[in-house]
Amino acid sequence: MFKSILCTLAIGSFAMFSYGQKKPRVTTPATIAVPVKKADSVPGAVKPYKEIITAKAKTALGMINVHQIGLKYYFEIPDTLLGREMLVVNRISKAASNPRPQMMGYAGDEIAENVISFERIANDRILLRLNSYNEHSADTTANGLYKSVRNSNIQPIVASFPVKAYGGDSTKLKSSVIDITDFINTENEIFFFSAAVKGLLGIGGIQTDRSYINSISAYPKNVEIRTVRTYSRGPIGGQPTTSTIPYTYELNSSIVLLPKVPMKTRFADARVGFFAQGYTDFDKDPQGVKQSAVIVRWRLEPKDADIEKYKRGELVEPKKPIVYYIDPATPAKWVPYLIAGVNDWQKAFEQAGFKNAIKALPAPTNDPNWSIDDATHNVIVYKPSAVANASGPNVHDPRSGEIIESHINWYHNIMQLVHNWYMIQAGPLDARAQKPKFDDELMGQLIRFVSSHEVGHTLGLLHNFGSSSTVPVAKLRDKAWVEAHGHTPSIMDYARFNYVAQPEDHISEKGIFPRIGDYDKWAIEFGYRWRPEFKTAEEETPYLNKLIIDSLKTNKRLFFGAENLFTDPRSQSEDMGDNAMLAGTYGIKNLKRVVPNIMAWTREPNEGYEKTGEIYKEVIKQYTQYLGHVIRNFAGTYTTFKSVEQPGGLLAPVSYATQKQAMKFMNNEFFVTPKWLLNKQISDVTGANPVYTIGNLQYAVLMRMMGSDIIVKMINREATDPVKNYTAMEYLNDLKKGVWSEIYSHKAIDIYRRNLQQTYMSNAIKMFVSTNEIVMTGQLGGINIYINPDVTKSDGGSIMRAHLIELRGDIKKAIPFATGLTKLHLEEMVRKINVGLIPKTLNTPTP
Repeated sequence: MFKSILCTLAIGSFAMFSYGQKKPRVTTPATIAVPVKKADSVPGAVKPYKEIITAKAKTALGMINVHQIGLKYYFEIPDTLLGREMLVVNRISKAASNPRPQMMGYAGDEIAENVISFERIANDRILLRLNSYNEHSADTTANGLYKSVRNSNIQPIVASFPVKAYGGDSTKLKSSVIDITDFINTENEIFFFSAAVKGLLGIGGIQTDRSYINSISAYPKNVEIRTVRTYSRGPIGGQPTTSTIPYTYELNSSIVLLPKVPMKTRFADARVGFFAQGYTDFDKDPQGVKQSAVIVRWRLEPKDADIEKYKRGELVEPKKPIVYYIDPATPAKWVPYLIAGVNDWQKAFEQAGFKNAIKALPAPTNDPNWSIDDATHNVIVYKPSAVANASGPNVHDPRSGEIIESHINWYHNIMQLVHNWYMIQAGPLDARAQKPKFDDELMGQLIRFVSSHEVGHTLGLLHNFGSSSTVPVAKLRDKAWVEAHGHTPSIMDYARFNYVAQPEDHISEKGIFPRIGDYDKWAIEFGYRWRPEFKTAEEETPYLNKLIIDSLKTNKRLFFGAENLFTDPRSQSEDMGDNAMLAGTYGIKNLKRVVPNIMAWTREPNEGYEKTGEIYKEVIKQYTQYLGHVIRNFAGTYTTFKSVEQPGGLLAPVSYATQKQAMKFMNNEFFVTPKWLLNKQISDVTGANPVYTIGNLQYAVLMRMMGSDIIVKMINREATDPVKNYTAMEYLNDLKKGVWSEIYSHKAIDIYRRNLQQTYMSNAIKMFVSTNEIVMTGQLGGINIYINPDVTKSDGGSIMRAHLIELRGDIKKAIPFATGLTKLHLEEMVRKINVGLIPKTLNTPTP
């Protein structure tokens, strides 16, 4: 079965503010019965335990015992931990007040992640290694590749520590004591910022005189290190530093013990959307190597006493459920909705055989053993940020894909985003959306939907941009059907609200809001169904392949469309239904209802018109998205991942009829000036210039429609595909009829259409010039050598030249019938074509 190497999102996030650390269990050295190892006479050699861990030590017992003596910290590493792999997760606990590009730099953000291990070597030293898993072989036989792969991938030694003392008896060592202080106080990528994040945030060098260890705490499966770090300022985005004032952060590093035996893996499959951990596999192909990937998921297994019940198909509780906590900083009124968004996934896990597998709880308020910074807790972290977004990352074991924990980033201003979406997409359907501030219940339900979506990511699920394409547009207006099934089979889709529904359909919230649907339940079952009958991922592969084939054959709603399929019109952000032209037509009808009401819906006493301008811009953005959904059909290609057992090809062109329908839509809804967008009242209070508003829109859309990408694809398809094609020449001819209709009807051309035609002409000439540009590359025997820099587009240049010549002739015929600005405009267009058709020669040497 084919595998999909998918980008692994391993970046998590942590606390927004610093809450109380777990209180370490403290014991005095007198209670630790550790026989003394005889000291070496060499200066600096190993000393007796009591000479290092003195009576002054404050000790926290845990996975690694931590001893503090004054400003020094010692790790007492048990022999049983040597060679064991540990995950280090570094986060910001308290953030500096510096610029935060790309949603990074807030309290709770993850800044680095590493897998480490300790090992002891001769000369009484402990080494710290950084481990990676980019290459893999499990074949440990005499002639197997495991040894060779290991020999070619020695893990780097990032630190070396002299053993200060041993714990144990004189015949058997049980632990090694090292001084960790200097390593933690030194800048390094193991416990602090990665180099990439430092560059992103403009962080320079460490200021050691203003940096210190705040605390180190030990627990049974983790160690928590809190530090205060001060840094000089570095350049951000290539811009030089303008201030000498430093940045100070409070950071938290969690060292978490990974399972001794990694979770059984499950291979990723391109037909089911999971984040995945990729690696080069030397076992799969005896005659080469294979790029493999395993899905990222939590370890869910039935309790030992319930195994037979699970096998019989009874719902059972897992050994360890997935529990999320809500950041105590979250406004209390939103907490129930965030919890509901997590708990909504319970029904999906029931399809995988588990009940009560996932839940959310308010964070403990008076528990000294609970900390938001502890990497063993999953938290929805509330961030006081103007960022209008949320994200659901996870931290996982790179050996198996097992998710260890997740901290969901919940930015305060996400409420502005969902408010605007709902007003624009559902305002004509729901009177509650016709307000500048929503009632708490409506906002709470919007929060719940976003919570469910982000939790889906932390369960390992990718976006499914293709899910909504499985729903016929007619069903989106069918009240009974859409309220029963939802407007998309996946909450992981970017199909926000049912903008296709019309007011006369009387569809309720159940048919407007996204929900966890058929695909989500199926994906959770694929990833989380416990299958003990298979010992390895390789053994279960044939079964899962057949399961996917049979399931997709039975239920088309289980289709997965990846978000990076940029030529597939089914897999788009913010789209809806199986026909973008029909869905867009209904969407525009609703936008036409929104625009006249914007001022009334956004009116607030004692406020200005900022909200009016904001919503008006969002309407334009929504309209542009509808146009973009349609444009994707031109020269589009459907991509349907399959295994060899499935009939048909992976790729199929968008049909001629669909592309013609797309052009008709563009003629009706765009080339005919969308004057419904023009509202004098809004312009008067916001300063929006109608000519610029339409002109900017025309520029953006025509740039895409006249890009060489579409033209070249059409040319290539005509040459290779025997079916009836929408050719580049026919496409341009249809485009010309829509943009230049006045020259055939001899009508006056208004300013909006003149601007449209100016943009059209500019794009046409640019394309002709760029594809016929001649560049001198050198000389051969005294003769200059010129080439076209992109020969694959040479036909595009020829076609565009012919198109411009034909257009020039049509314009000349229309000029005698024109007057005023229309005549001047058409004469200027002829002049531009004449100039544009002159070939450009670059780098021509002077005689």
